[in-house]
Amino acid sequence: MTDPATLIQYITPLALIAGSIVLGIILEKILLFELKRLTDKTKWRGDEVLVGSVHGIVIYATILAGVYLSLFYLTISVGIFIIIQKSLLAATILLATVATARIAVGFVHIYIKGILPSTSIFTNITKLIVYVLGLLVILQSLGVSITPLLTAMGVGGLGVALALQDTLANLFAGIHIIASKQVRAGDYVRLDTGEKGSVSDINWRNTTINDLPNNNIIVPNAKLASSVITNYYQPEKEMSVLVDVGVSYDSDLENVERITLEVAAEVLNRLSGGVSEFKPFIRYHTFGDSSINFTVILRVKEFADQYVIKHEFIKKLHKRYQDEKIEIPFPIRTIISKP
Repeated sequence: MTDPATLIQYITPLALIAGSIVLGIILEKILLFELKRLTDKTKWRGDEVLVGSVHGIVIYATILAGVYLSLFYLTISVGIFIIIQKSLLAATILLATVATARIAVGFVHIYIKGILPSTSIFTNITKLIVYVLGLLVILQSLGVSITPLLTAMGVGGLGVALALQDTLANLFAGIHIIASKQVRAGDYVRLDTGEKGSVSDINWRNTTINDLPNNNIIVPNAKLASSVITNYYQPEKEMSVLVDVGVSYDSDLENVERITLEVAAEVLNRLSGGVSEFKPFIRYHTFGDSSINFTVILRVKEFADQYVIKHEFIKKLHKRYQDEKIEIPFPIRTIISKP
């Protein structure tokens, strides 16, 4: 017959662990769900960060608590008890570190918005700092002296800095790019080497630019910081679009100007990418070989809108010139041959 004391020795710890699992599931599925529902109604986004930071962690925390309580009902040696106790403490600190990292990243996203562009470089730096501190606390809790480690890190810092000078250069260049606000995530830029596209992210090493064919261009931050950059989104997204046109010398230039501006205004008002409030204008500038040339100035809401605006404007203008008998001449060259 099994000794009741032996049964209690195993049944009670298992019951505590099972109960901790059930409690964790209840807290995750019911309590956190209700808290999330309440935070959705508040204006302060910080409470959402706090509740979201413990999502998926609560159940592990309750299990660790159940395992710790079960130790007091097991007959084990003091040495094993201390080892398990320290392991549970290290696991608890790890969970706290994960939650702290989530909170820190969440508040970074909240409070840098509107001040600095929200990019992964700040997220990665914040996570790195929190996890390094958490690792040091875990080592200290396990009885490992971190003083020699910190000393070694300080002495070896110079060597690491020399070995990783390219990486550090990209890191600080990325921070400089973001802090200066000259290039932000979402901006449409063109580099002096010809690459252009929308900046999708600035991380600790490089900047990712997505071009119009939907390909990613990876540029090291140090190279980007030293490049000549045209930012089509600063100081504002709206930009002027220039379209060159030529008409024959027989044309009535006043009539050409009137008709051209009518077509330009129609296109800007009809298409969503055009700035309807803008009053288009033209400027004659060249007596060409076979035409009088001028430039039509339109305005679009952002860089990518210029393509459809130009497309529609050229089609409509060509059709209107045909209707009004305005000639767009072919290039003509007269050759005089002397006998």
